[in-house]
Amino acid sequence: MHIEAKNLHLAYGSDQILHDINVEITEPKIYGLLGRNGAGKTSLLSLFGSFREPTSGKLLMDGEEPFENAGIMQQVTFMYNKDFTGETDPPSSVIKHIKRYRPNFNLDYAEELLKKFKLEEKKPLQKLSTGKQSAFNVVVGLASRSPITIFDEVYLGMDAPARDLFYKELLKEQEIHPRIMILSTHLVSEMDYLFDEVIIINEGNLLLHESYDDLVSRGVTVVGNKLAVDAFAKDKEVLNEEQLGDTRSITLYGALSEADKASAKEQGLNIGPVSLQDLFIQLTKEEH
Repeated sequence: MHIEAKNLHLAYGSDQILHDINVEITEPKIYGLLGRNGAGKTSLLSLFGSFREPTSGKLLMDGEEPFENAGIMQQVTFMYNKDFTGETDPPSSVIKHIKRYRPNFNLDYAEELLKKFKLEEKKPLQKLSTGKQSAFNVVVGLASRSPITIFDEVYLGMDAPARDLFYKELLKEQEIHPRIMILSTHLVSEMDYLFDEVIIINEGNLLLHESYDDLVSRGVTVVGNKLAVDAFAKDKEVLNEEQLGDTRSITLYGALSEADKASAKEQGLNIGPVSLQDLFIQLTKEEH
C-alpha cells in the first residue's frame, strides 16, 4: 500500500490544524513522525487512520479515499492511548474479538506477545496499570500485521524494559513482515535508531520528509575560536550558537563539502555530528 496526501488541510471550526500537507509514503519502512506538542501529529495520523475526513485536499491510499472505505480501513491499524474503561474482559479474551475485524491479525503471535509483556493474567483490561494497557496496545498493533500500522505515542506508559522489548519486536516483525510503520514519538533520542525515514510537522505544516541518514548527515557542530568559527559559518545556515569565553560552538544545517572540512581543519576547528533530537529541537524552536 501507499499513502499520498495532496494539499491536505484540516480545521476544527475556525482553528486551522493542518496546512497544505503534501507527503507520499510508498515503501514498507519505519517512519518517525516528529513534532512539538500541538504541531498536528495526532491530527494527521487520525486522517491516516480514517478517524476524520480532510477539510480540503486529498488523502489517498492505493489511489482510494480511506474515509468510510471499509476495504481500505481494514488494511490500516491506528493505535493510540485508548480509554479502556468498561473493558471487563482480560487481554487474552479481547484479542480473540479483535481477530474478527482485522483480516491480517495473527492470534498466535498476539498470544506470544501477551506472555512476553506479562499480560496473560485474567485481570480485566480496565484494571491493568497504564503501562500494561500501553503494552496491550503495542501487542495489538504488532500482531495486526496491517499493511499500514500506526503507533501514536502508545508506549509512553511503559517502563524502559517494556519499551526496549517493543523496539526489538518491532524490528524483528518488520524484517519478517515488512509494512509501513509510522511511529509518533517525543522519545526521539531513544527511538531514532528505529527510523528509516523522518517526517517533521511544525505548527501544522510539513517541515521535512527525508531519510534518517540524509537528515542527520546535514547537521554538524563546529567548535573553536570565536573569530574562526564566525568566518567559517559565513553564508551557512546556523541553527544554534553558544559561547564560553573565546570559544564558540555552532550547529549548522547543510552538508559540508570536502573543501569546507579541509578549511575547518586548517583553522583548528572541531567538527562533530548532531543527533536527530538536537536537529529536531533546533529546526522547530520558537523564535523569540
